[in-house]
Amino acid sequence: MVANDWFCQRLADLTGLPVDRPVVTETTALGAAYLAGLGAGFFRNQRDIAARWALDRRFRPSMKKAERDRLHRGWLRAVMQVQ
Repeated sequence: MVANDWFCQRLADLTGLPVDRPVVTETTALGAAYLAGLGAGFFRNQRDIAARWALDRRFRPSMKKAERDRLHRGWLRAVMQVQ
């Protein structure tokens, strides 16, 4: 999903929070590799790993709060209908 610009922007709009996409998007595999490297002593600590993280793109919310609130109310109504 992180490779999809529309999804990242929509997530930022619906949450009202910025969404950061890293340069390396295969974070599950990368996380496993980092943990292995940490266990093997290749990395000294979590800061050593964090220093390797790089931002590809930041998606900033562009939706107005009123629109976000309207969509959230609609989502809540839909959830109530399926309970």
